[in-house]
Amino acid sequence: MTIKERYLQAYDEQLRTEAETPSALSVTLLGPLRLATFAGGLGFITYRDLGGAQAADMPALVSGALEHYRADPGIEKVEWKVRLHDDSPGLPEALVAHGFSAEEAESIMVGPLEGLCADVPEPDGVVLRKVTSDADVRAMSAMADEAFGEAVDMRQADALIARLARNDGMELWVAEIDGQMVSCGRLEPVPDSDFAGIWGGATLEAFRGRGIYRALTAARARSAMAQGKTLVHSDSSEFSRPILERSGLLKVSTTVPYFWRR
Repeated sequence: MTIKERYLQAYDEQLRTEAETPSALSVTLLGPLRLATFAGGLGFITYRDLGGAQAADMPALVSGALEHYRADPGIEKVEWKVRLHDDSPGLPEALVAHGFSAEEAESIMVGPLEGLCADVPEPDGVVLRKVTSDADVRAMSAMADEAFGEAVDMRQADALIARLARNDGMELWVAEIDGQMVSCGRLEPVPDSDFAGIWGGATLEAFRGRGIYRALTAARARSAMAQGKTLVHSDSSEFSRPILERSGLLKVSTTVPYFWRR
């Protein structure tokens, strides 16, 4: 078995199902599916595998999951997380037929945490810190929305504040220059596993290409290692994938988010 195959096996065994939904408000099982509901009106569908379902089975599977969320008026959008290494014939077609639309594919990256910390200088004038106050979380969330070119949505900040209050292990980190937040990211240590997740990376366009994202990633990696984690995983855009590859992570598969919106 190659190192890539071992990483993918660890990903499937340790990071599917329960590990993906620790902050869910509720989780309902529907056959092989886990239908999670999160704060902010988000539904999230995941699974370890589809139990040998064939293409002819997919429309009923998708329809049943969607009906669960249609019945909840608080749900505004639903994400179905598709991994391209899964055995799921006909699933993309069934999702599209039921009103889901595919968004940009992301690389599933896995590798040793220590690689993210090696030879990473902190850029001059940049302060890296963990944030916990409501005001800091709201400022961080607004900055991330700006970095992604989206309208500021305080519901995301509300959901993060609620998670911090539950003390479920999530950490929020920012990079600042002269007191201005210019980059941010989340650390998600996965209980009962070797892994921590690096998520939500966002850097304002004017501050990209300076090594700020890499330094912020290293800070999160050091925090995870202090908690006994050895491996990191991340769903990465084409912007962040090369940075993670230079730090020793490997692309083990591809994930495509499909969204349904009410």
